[in-house]
Amino acid sequence: MAQTILVVEDEDILREELAYQLEHDGYAVVQAADGAQAIERFRADKPDLILLDLMLPQLSGTEVTRIIRRESDVPILILTARGSEVDKVVGLELGADDYVTKPFSLRELQARIRSILRRSERPVGAIGADATEILRVGRATIDLAGHRLLRDGEVRPVKPKAFDLLAFLLRHQGQVFSREQLLADVWGYDYAGETRTVDVHVHWLRAEIEDDPQNPKVLETVRGVGYVLRRQP
Repeated sequence: MAQTILVVEDEDILREELAYQLEHDGYAVVQAADGAQAIERFRADKPDLILLDLMLPQLSGTEVTRIIRRESDVPILILTARGSEVDKVVGLELGADDYVTKPFSLRELQARIRSILRRSERPVGAIGADATEILRVGRATIDLAGHRLLRDGEVRPVKPKAFDLLAFLLRHQGQVFSREQLLADVWGYDYAGETRTVDVHVHWLRAEIEDDPQNPKVLETVRGVGYVLRRQP
């Protein structure tokens, strides 16, 4: 059965073009032209992925993301205008899975969609170092098999990609990775221009595992190179 993508875009020509291409790629497509309609279609059609423009009438894309995240973990790929860095970060912080910047290439968009859908189908713990292990990382305890992060005995909410990133770094403790390498190995694509995605997810993880997220000692930045998860005792 074809996977369903909800395309939310108020520019009619762009929305129709995206729908046409996605259908050509084998997806079932549902369309919405504004934020209110997006919520209606999401609830009625239960899509496998939402392609969401942030600049929408009725309800903004950020508000749509906020509402959907209260009800579902469906992957959300946001579309943002070039230079709208704040919108990108806000969208990710609200729970969007990734973003592409307009104007974007169709090839890039297709790669992002395939990558997100592959991750959503992957078995829990597939990226983990040893999916049977429970590991201590900084102030947190990581249950790879259960796909849980606990702090002070309390289960903390963690976004799926952030957990995947942490599991990957656990498997490669002490090894420094560039943002581009992490995009390729964790996110599954090789477009180097949108590395802010990695930074936002590192920020989330530090808030959970570090004693002082502003002065990280576990998940460190290696200036000019990337990130490293220091070896844990």
